[in-house]
Amino acid sequence: ELEEAGVETIACDLLQDGELGKLPDAANIIYMAGNKFGTKGREYFTWAMNAYLPGRVADKYKDSRIVVFSSGNVYPFSPVGSGGVNESVPPGPIGEYAQSCLGRERVFEYFSQLNGTPMLIYRLNYAIDMRYGVLLELAKSIQAGKPIDLTMGYANVIWQGDANAMALRSLTKCSNPPSILNITGPETMSIRWAAQELAGRLGSEAVFAGVEADTALLSNASRSHQ
Repeated sequence: ELEEAGVETIACDLLQDGELGKLPDAANIIYMAGNKFGTKGREYFTWAMNAYLPGRVADKYKDSRIVVFSSGNVYPFSPVGSGGVNESVPPGPIGEYAQSCLGRERVFEYFSQLNGTPMLIYRLNYAIDMRYGVLLELAKSIQAGKPIDLTMGYANVIWQGDANAMALRSLTKCSNPPSILNITGPETMSIRWAAQELAGRLGSEAVFAGVEADTALLSNASRSHQ
């Protein structure tokens, strides 16, 4: 589909230096390589992708502008109703995936300082589309009659298309040392409310399990919206 739209695509194994080295030079880089799903049992691969590879890429593209995709998972949980954490809050990653995402940031930050490369750390939280994301998972659970776990009872969401547009615009905000930008929607969404709204539209009923915790993984993205 990309080729049909006039985009030149190159397939390669980024962990192979020989293949990475053959990639063309570019003034602007949107770095999205990483591993999230299937982390359990292959933690070593997650760390290689998320914390080792960034150093190889940052070295090759030291003369480029780089927007580094990261995750709101690097933040600690915050009280529901607080509006989420902003970019000034120190990281507090929970679990190896989140820790490896912070590793990615730190490695890119090191090479930015070393080579003077302008970068922006793009901390994305809960991108959604008609094909994936929080709303789709809720709808699938409702249709299947499966209980929806309310432990993580709140979330921020942003349409993937809006997130893509912000990623491209972020190239104009790269700096040295790297700047940090939270990317997600402006609202704190109740999972219970969203599920009930979806159930009504699907002509079904939402089934819930557990109760909402007092904290959740929430990002304050007001700076990016400004």
